Amino acid sequence: MIATDRLVLRGWRESDAAPFAAMGNDPAVMEFLGPPMTADDVAQAIERQNAFLDAHGYCFWAIERRDDGAFMGFCGLKPGAAGTPIEGRIETGWRLARAYWGQGYAREAAQASLDWAWRHLDADAVWAITVPANVRSWGLMERLGMSRRHDLDFDHPLPGLEERLKAHVTYSIERP
Repeated sequence: MIATDRLVLRGWRESDAAPFAAMGNDPAVMEFLGPPMTADDVAQAIERQNAFLDAHGYCFWAIERRDDGAFMGFCGLKPGAAGTPIEGRIETGWRLARAYWGQGYAREAAQASLDWAWRHLDADAVWAITVPANVRSWGLMERLGMSRRHDLDFDHPLPGLEERLKAHVTYSIERP
């Protein structure tokens, strides 16, 4: 568990499934991520993140607001996806429900995740990816001090991605 002034980043619970599913069916949230999430997609994502947590000690943790326990989305670290330039490297990422956008929560959670990585992992860098059109996401990457790695931009190999979601930009930040 990671605590900040306003947030708790933690492993996933069964009670996270319903608000995560709602978030995964919001067209604004999913605009750059793919189709709406099915119940099976939600269950598999939660299982996958908890498996990362068990195997590595980190995952894309569930974000909970400290003052009321509300599920807000996720943020954290995971192994970079196979077939991408960040395969086997530490990837950071985030996704918040629309109600929590524009309030600094994503940055707070992402910075806490990076701080955790530097304290607990021996990685020389942390990486992030997104589609070029996701200005909010790569803007946060830059505000976190990440640098664009044009040489590592790529087409994501995930099967079934819409054409507009294949191209990805790559960012990284080196250990301070």
